[in-house]
Amino acid sequence: MKISASIYSSADDNLEKCISNIDDLNVDMIHVDFNDKKIDEKIIFSDIKTIKNLTNKPIDLHIISENPLKYIHFIKEYEIEYVTFQYETIIENLSIPEISNTKFGIAIVSETSINIIEKYYSKIDFILLMTTTPGESGGKFNKINFKKIREFRNKFPKKNIHIDGGINDETSFIMRILGVQSCVSGSYLMNHKNIAAALYNLKSSIVHSKYMLKDFMIELSDCPVLNIKEKSMIKVLETIEKFNIGFVMFINDDGEFCGLISNADIRKALINNFQNFINLNPNKVVNNKPITIYEKNTISDMLKIIQNNEFIISFMPIIDNEKKLKGCITFLDLIVSES
Repeated sequence: MKISASIYSSADDNLEKCISNIDDLNVDMIHVDFNDKKIDEKIIFSDIKTIKNLTNKPIDLHIISENPLKYIHFIKEYEIEYVTFQYETIIENLSIPEISNTKFGIAIVSETSINIIEKYYSKIDFILLMTTTPGESGGKFNKINFKKIREFRNKFPKKNIHIDGGINDETSFIMRILGVQSCVSGSYLMNHKNIAAALYNLKSSIVHSKYMLKDFMIELSDCPVLNIKEKSMIKVLETIEKFNIGFVMFINDDGEFCGLISNADIRKALINNFQNFINLNPNKVVNNKPITIYEKNTISDMLKIIQNNEFIISFMPIIDNEKKLKGCITFLDLIVSES
């Protein structure tokens, strides 16, 4: 996952010093917020020119304007690599141009539906979810965006997701789990006493944990689930194929978790029952004692479970105190992002 450093979040207003502090670090992009009702365009594009002279890192420009298309000539002139238009402020008929080496995106606030992307789908490369109040540095991540991220990935799988707001070591880790491609970091990164340490935290580790798994898990309605009474291996295979996350979970009539069948379990069953696999009773393949975790556990709790097991865990069923299945979590995107 890429990290875009929001330079105007820095407590140090010396642009040259700010760029110098982050230029040698593994920051992927320089994020520049431009609200044309609050700052003069001459200042912004003068700063962008300065940044271009100081570093080769791509510019990630977020334009908040009623008429953003009037800045297209600046975008072309300065060869800005990433440009995002804030949807809610636009009053003109936005026709996103095609500019060589420039990727365009649409930013929306938490209250705006992801469905507005359909209007711009063919012209944009990504969506930027504003997960705190736009323009407020250091805000708290709005948890409703966990669901929006999952919904967007399901509906627009070919478009990237960028996140701006409330990004720290913990939320960054969750974003990697959810398959987000890029995060803007402001206060946490730019005002940390050690920017290098803050960047390392954003890209790898968890320093603290307050979110519970139920805040960002894949909800039950979106999980591969069958009743334990299901007798067909065909149905098992069809369900695994449909959800494409490598397993199917089983519940009883009361919604209690009864076990799962993973791709690995399928392979073992094929080896042991190759001649009669299609007629095999799924109950003979189900893993009745997989590793599970409670919905109110935190990320720290989850990491302890993972670290205390000798084998690689790529997913976990999530249950409540009554053993009822509530959802699941997978680590496929996290594994990809760390590779």
